[in-house]
Parts: sequence; C-alpha cells; structure tokens
Amino acid sequence: MPALLAAGGLGSAMATGALAVGLRIQERPVDFTTSSLYGTQYGAAVVDQEVVRPDGTAGSVRVLRMGFADGVLNGLCLSQRQQIAGATYTLLLTLGDDNPGSWEIRTQNTVLDLRNATGELDMDGIVDLNVNGADVRTVKDAAGAYVPNPLGAPQHRFGIQARYAKFDRISGTAQDFQIPGLLTTPRLKLSVRPGTVACPAPAAPTGTPGTP
Repeated sequence: MPALLAAGGLGSAMATGALAVGLRIQERPVDFTTSSLYGTQYGAAVVDQEVVRPDGTAGSVRVLRMGFADGVLNGLCLSQRQQIAGATYTLLLTLGDDNPGSWEIRTQNTVLDLRNATGELDMDGIVDLNVNGADVRTVKDAAGAYVPNPLGAPQHRFGIQARYAKFDRISGTAQDFQIPGLLTTPRLKLSVRPGTVACPAPAAPTGTPGTP
C-alpha cells in the first residue's frame, strides 16, 4: 500500500480533527476533487515521473508538475483503488469542512503531478507562459533565495510562472501528490470501501480566499 502520511499518527490526527504533518500519496494514480485551490508563487513544468507498471517493471509518464509556495484549499477528496486479496477496494480520504466559502485547508510547498484535470483557472501578476521549466521558481531557502529548479524539470520543457493561481471546481488524476511542509485541516476522514468509489463532484466556491 502506498505511503499516505509522511509523519505523525493517523489515529491521533483523526481523533483531534486536525492534521499538521506532511502528506504524500504516490505509487499509483489518485483521483481527486476540490472546490478551490489558491496559492502564491505558482509554477508548473512538464516532467517525466517514474512509475511502476502493473507487471512490476519500472517506467515513466509525462505529467504537468505544479508547485505552490503557500496555498489554501476549499475542501479536498482523494480516491485511490486498491487490490486486496483479489478484490477491489477504494481508499477514500477527505479533508476540510462543508463550507464552500472557508478555504480551511492550509499547505506549504505543495507539489502535484497532474495526468489530467478539468476546472477553472485564474492567474494574476506577471504570468509567463512557455518559460524554460528548469527556470520556474516556487519556494525559498532559509536564506530567502529561491531554490533552483524546485520542480526538477529537464531543460527546455514547457513551463508556467505566475505570482498566484486560483483553480476552481477541479476534478483530476494525479500521479503524485506531495505536501512535505505544513498541512492543517479542521477535519480528516479516512475510509476503505468495497468496489470503486469516486469522490463527489466539487461544489462551486463562494466568496474570496484569504491570503495564504
């Protein structure tokens, strides 16, 4: 089974209703939905992500890797299918509340490898399209300097750079989902359900997100 929580105890996190540790979902693609994702210092680049094929051999898939220095999410649902003793089960992880105007989940240094996604996108500030992916900047080091090539993009791949980006009503599939820094949410629920279970369609957000 792929790693779900990089640190901390899942039981204690669910008991307190808050999660303040790193999150990483990898190995198999994960379907996800969110009402809204808003983040500062947004960057994206086309990269090759290593994968393990169903037959156990190593390979790679081309994905759009997105990164945010700081972000807020308006609810998040992750759905991943697992084979257990020959039967299909769905691991369903939901975070956040039911308020479409709260943007209650806070993250740092979020990295998302998209295989496909649909939704609405709004970017502002100076938006650079088709920049060299290796030149994209998202996070800073302890000295306040931008980390070189934080997305690990090869040279001369398509890249995007913007001061902020806001995605609404997203439904997609990610090859890798990482939040290695701070992740806080007022509610976390994990369940394993028989068969294939999809995340609910994301609701339209209301209002305006606060500054991450």
